[in-house]
Amino acid sequence: MSETYSVHFETLGCKLNQIESESAANSFFRAGFSVNAKPASAGTPIHEETRLCIINTCTVTTKAEQKARRIIRLLLEKYPNAAVIVTGCYAQVESAEIKAICPPRIAVLSGTKKDTLAQVPDFVSANPDFSVSDLEKFFLTHQISNATFTLSTDTFMQHSRASIKIQDGCANSCAFCRIHIARGKPVSLDPQKVLERISALEKTGQQEVVITGVNLTQYKGFVEESGKYMDIAQLLEYLIQNTRSIKFRISSLYPERVDESLCRILADKRVQPHFHLSVQSGSDSILKAMGRKYLSDQVLLAAERLRTVKPNCFLACDIITGFPGETDADFDETVRIVRECNFSWVHVFPFSPRPGTEAYKMKPKVSESVSRQRAAKLTDLALAQKKQWLESLVGIECSAIVEKKRMTTMRAVTENFVHVQIENSDDYDKEFLGGKEVRLRITEILPVSSQTEAVEAMAKIISYPEMQEQQKI
Repeated sequence: MSETYSVHFETLGCKLNQIESESAANSFFRAGFSVNAKPASAGTPIHEETRLCIINTCTVTTKAEQKARRIIRLLLEKYPNAAVIVTGCYAQVESAEIKAICPPRIAVLSGTKKDTLAQVPDFVSANPDFSVSDLEKFFLTHQISNATFTLSTDTFMQHSRASIKIQDGCANSCAFCRIHIARGKPVSLDPQKVLERISALEKTGQQEVVITGVNLTQYKGFVEESGKYMDIAQLLEYLIQNTRSIKFRISSLYPERVDESLCRILADKRVQPHFHLSVQSGSDSILKAMGRKYLSDQVLLAAERLRTVKPNCFLACDIITGFPGETDADFDETVRIVRECNFSWVHVFPFSPRPGTEAYKMKPKVSESVSRQRAAKLTDLALAQKKQWLESLVGIECSAIVEKKRMTTMRAVTENFVHVQIENSDDYDKEFLGGKEVRLRITEILPVSSQTEAVEAMAKIISYPEMQEQQKI
């Protein structure tokens, strides 16, 4: 396939979408296509050589869907000769709405059949003059289920840390969420296959792997030898026992799953001190209305347990403000929980009514202005707590992985997920250290920000692989 035959990727939403897009992009790259994953903008020049655009969408909020539509229209404008494949959760629940934007140029691939993207490079290579209708016919005859986990893990073009999707779908029916509608019922990658893929990553020199899923609490991997199932705690123990050095980072946990059996495994030195709790509210009455399976006391207990096994851990959570029926007293309870848990960061989302969910018609409604005010207050608190947590790390030594991205300065991400800039980075070989683990000391905290992956601190390298080998001699 000619290098001039370009494919453009756009990814919205969660870590899972990022993994799936990365894997699909690599399928095209290996097939000889030129792949571009830099987000398009109003300033992006017209690119007539691009023949295919793929956008992996999200449906978690109304704004996420609005953003998807805006980007679809932007792609149609900036890549005038390209067909646009729209997949992901938004494509799963609103395919007709998406198709109507521009029927001749848009092909919708349902989110639960997203793994079919791995077959598209071969189709395009065999049919370089394909039409949108050809793509749609191909999807109908070649769709494969996400249960295959084809887009699970691979070589990563955009990230320095590998990730593996071990679970998809959700059995919960939380009142505010339609991800269980978009992603379907829970499916899990068998433990043996998880181990095979992580072992392959370890052999290539990967220092760390992020374990991801829609709901890791519902991981249920079948073990063929015993005929039994493993839960997430058993899987993690199995992976630690059967690998040598690769470290594990857990993407997200539900509070009720953070029990003694899981914490015993999380205490292992190869589990990174970085956790995220799916909390949503600190009010018991709101949690019940949401259909959550835990109460505020369990959130407090989960935070306490995680900090016991990993004292300097980064601990974040999600919070929804303005859920129907949320009173000032309910919101005060949420603020109290955020303070008592002392979360290192809080992802705050004003309530967004999602069609097809129970909360869509719930009353009494909370006005958007009140919901936004509450979100702003929580964000201010989150920034203050993040600053306090970062300040507590100054002078502490920790491990970190150097970013592979080409930048004028060297950056790294610490074991507890602090994004740092390396002091005197010109003294080091960026190519050699990219993707490798180093020991460093945080020396200075930078202004706190809510921006994802913003540099948060300055750090000094204490040792790195080549230095460690020289010290042994």
